[in-house]
Amino acid sequence: MIPGRLWLLALLALLPIDAGKAQGVWNPEYDGICGLGSQSETGCADIRARRIVDAAERPWRAIGRVNFAGSDTRMHCTGVLVSDRLVLTAAHCLYDHARKRWVSAVSVQFVAGYQRGEVAATSSVRRYRLDPQQGLDGRFQPDPALDWAVLELTQPLGETVGFLPAAAPGEAGFLAGYSGLRPHVLSVTGECPVRLDTEGLLRGFCPVMRGDSGAPLLTGSTERPGVAAILSRIASSAKGVSGLFLPVALFDLNEE
Repeated sequence: MIPGRLWLLALLALLPIDAGKAQGVWNPEYDGICGLGSQSETGCADIRARRIVDAAERPWRAIGRVNFAGSDTRMHCTGVLVSDRLVLTAAHCLYDHARKRWVSAVSVQFVAGYQRGEVAATSSVRRYRLDPQQGLDGRFQPDPALDWAVLELTQPLGETVGFLPAAAPGEAGFLAGYSGLRPHVLSVTGECPVRLDTEGLLRGFCPVMRGDSGAPLLTGSTERPGVAAILSRIASSAKGVSGLFLPVALFDLNEE
């Protein structure tokens, strides 16, 4: 999720709160996730095998990096345009875990169609909205169902680069994101099987890692995909990297 000295602190927020360890304690057993654990190379081959797409072309240009730069911190997640001004991402991407505070909207930039230094369009963020139960008293609430954010851009980028429609989740999807291993290119996974759990969240196996947080789980064809969910958390298991995805139905997509 975060290149630089704070990436490990931020990645802890991605680990499931039912992982058997206290929140904030690094569990070295998560070696199936590329870049994490005592065997940090484990799982990286699957990330490298993801297909790199041309982010300047439709429909990929509606996906981009959510960038935050502070005085001593540079972070990125992935986001997706779902209207002219609205971008979906994960709430934990906007929380500075080292300082225990939410970043200001003016510090966030959405860079659409980013590829090796080139961009299709970019906009600052006017404000962002969270779940009403998220961010109470200025704290990050670890409840997975609350880990969503909607960025309201100052510029209507969707008018020029396009946006992807919300879609109902199915039994599988594919993810497009800016992984920490390849942060300067947009790469796409193969088909990832997912299932709806009793809490209304999607769980499945997909080759994902830090940097992919907030990335869209897409359904339909690669020519006309829809956004079914976004990536919130990751963990490793005997079957591979497990992802927790938040269905778009959880998001407040009302235009204001």
